[in-house]
Amino acid sequence: MTTVMEACSSATRGCVIAPKGKKLVVADLSNIEGRKLAWLAGEEWKLQAFRDFDAGNGFDLYKLAYAKAFGIDPAAVDGDMRQIGKTMELALGYAGGVGAFITFSLAFNIDLEAMADKAINAIPDSTLREAKDFLEWQLGQGKSQYGLSDSAFIVCEAFKRLWREAHPQTVSYWKELENACRNAINNPGQTLTCRRHKIRRDGAWLRVMLPSGRYLCYPSPRVEDDGQITYMGINQYSRKWERLRTYSGKLAENVCQASSRDVLAYRMQPIEDEGYMIVLSVHDELITEAPDTDEYTHEHLAELMSAGCDWTEGLPLAAAGFEAKRYRKG
Repeated sequence: MTTVMEACSSATRGCVIAPKGKKLVVADLSNIEGRKLAWLAGEEWKLQAFRDFDAGNGFDLYKLAYAKAFGIDPAAVDGDMRQIGKTMELALGYAGGVGAFITFSLAFNIDLEAMADKAINAIPDSTLREAKDFLEWQLGQGKSQYGLSDSAFIVCEAFKRLWREAHPQTVSYWKELENACRNAINNPGQTLTCRRHKIRRDGAWLRVMLPSGRYLCYPSPRVEDDGQITYMGINQYSRKWERLRTYSGKLAENVCQASSRDVLAYRMQPIEDEGYMIVLSVHDELITEAPDTDEYTHEHLAELMSAGCDWTEGLPLAAAGFEAKRYRKG
């Protein structure tokens, strides 16, 4: 059943129409956050997997994510397994756990109880034991199991553990980034290095330099007595200016999303120089207006978007799109 908000959102796209003699040429970067996170962390096996897939010689990354976690042949991954792999990739890349898995499973209409019944026998016994022990600890601390049955919680927790075992560089990147930010806050004026970033506190600002040279800035940073990092910002729920807490995965998410945006932004001027006038951008997508001739194509736009620049060396990029008179979801 379509909600009013979904219907309005869908109708909004169709309001963007090319004028006479023009067409809309649209393209978006393929899985840019997944690619960028692997690049920032140095998860080389995954970067190579993206390169192989782009060259037509590799597997879909959601299939590969499932296969890597479960130690099976990617060719054996079926549709249900791929959907789990997709959920794992989107939910777990920023240090998410069972709660994040639930959030994304709702978005993809995955029945976690049915999934648990199908998946539990494929999970290594050692991982299941660890997940069961974690549930017991969770309950012992008076924490929630999010309304899940024991088996569904254990399977989601096991998925988290399997994903992290398959991504050692990403897991260590989360912690290194948090530690570097904490140390920078405690040592104003010192420039610290964390993989592709320079991190420094100057006065009331914690600055994290992105590979592009742009900075993410956190105002009034502080390390609390419990070791957590806080800064001043707008609460996304109350919309009030207040002190916010952050952690390893959230910092990685901020950096990855900002750096992903830089990839798109740095290609905008070269794209307009080629005659594609940008109407608007939506996350990783560009909607452009061009003459309605064969010279302007979504393949050409995708090629321009994924050309990269001097600071994206080693980052595999790809894009795809379509041409239309009226904007729509691709």
